[in-house]
Amino acid sequence: MSRVVLGRVSGLFGVQGWVKVYSHTEPRENIATYRNWHLQCHGEWQTARVEQGRRHGKGVVVKLAGIEDRDQAAALIGCDIAIERDQLPPLPRGEYYWTDLEGLRVVTLEGTELGRVSHLFATGANDVMVVQGERERMLPFVQPDVVRRVDLEQGLIEVDWDPEF
Repeated sequence: MSRVVLGRVSGLFGVQGWVKVYSHTEPRENIATYRNWHLQCHGEWQTARVEQGRRHGKGVVVKLAGIEDRDQAAALIGCDIAIERDQLPPLPRGEYYWTDLEGLRVVTLEGTELGRVSHLFATGANDVMVVQGERERMLPFVQPDVVRRVDLEQGLIEVDWDPEF
């Protein structure tokens, strides 16, 4: 099975083993709805079961089974949180998980290759693709104005973009 990283344990919350989580999900608290996590800590994978989770301020806090005190929770700080790929819900046509776009080739309508998507980030107005090629470019992921076509099978994103920009 392939795993998808959804966030990271970022800190401690209280003294009863709760942890703060930096979540890549939208909305943030959705990360706690996945009950079975895989944690990658210091290069090793371990499984964890979410007992409780909720939004707290701008973040998310989670209680994991078997983590009963602050010391146990502290050992998890910095661990990546992943789930099995097949746990993700299917998306409507024309929507994509960022993890599926990372690594795809980005090509202009004229066939000029700009590079590959290294990562994406949200700006509030729209998502932005960071494309690494002969130089780094930041392209808005706006369909159909900029992103004209995404072909996951061919590993390609076709964009209406001036390669000089």
